[in-house]
Amino acid sequence: MSRAELPLYDNDTAELRRAFSFFPSGVVALLAEVEGQPQGLVASAFTVGVSMDPPLVSCAVQRTSTTWPLLRGAARIGVTVLADGQGDLARQLSGRDRARRFDGVPLRETGSSARFIDGTPLWLECRLYAEHPAGDHTIALLEVTGIGVLPELEPLVFHRSDFRALQLTQEDLD
Repeated sequence: MSRAELPLYDNDTAELRRAFSFFPSGVVALLAEVEGQPQGLVASAFTVGVSMDPPLVSCAVQRTSTTWPLLRGAARIGVTVLADGQGDLARQLSGRDRARRFDGVPLRETGSSARFIDGTPLWLECRLYAEHPAGDHTIALLEVTGIGVLPELEPLVFHRSDFRALQLTQEDLD
């Protein structure tokens, strides 16, 4: 076994962001209706299976987010795992033009404040369980209270600073 020689990290955030981009992640939208209006943000720092009892997922949200303070007060937050081909939708939902974020977005509701995007592989209805400061982000632990799955749809993947699709093998298709 050879010993890897790694250069020391020198606080170059651009280089760190580039290095982190080599780890593929799913893309989620956190959505809720707040004071009669849909609110939402897009995140790729999302983890399922944090805990099974209670059922917890986590999401890292930038501390500078102006949307998270609105969402965190909602009784229920919808987590939508975006589908392959919804990269433009992810860009729209995370865009600076708040007035147009939800233009043409096919939202679904379940009777709570949670909102979901139609035509996606997974929805999780959640409530805020806990928050923990983590540098320039906040780690939000969300307790899952409801689930919906469309297994025939593939998720959107964020890798090397771009949206991509999973590459299925023939074995996956059989």
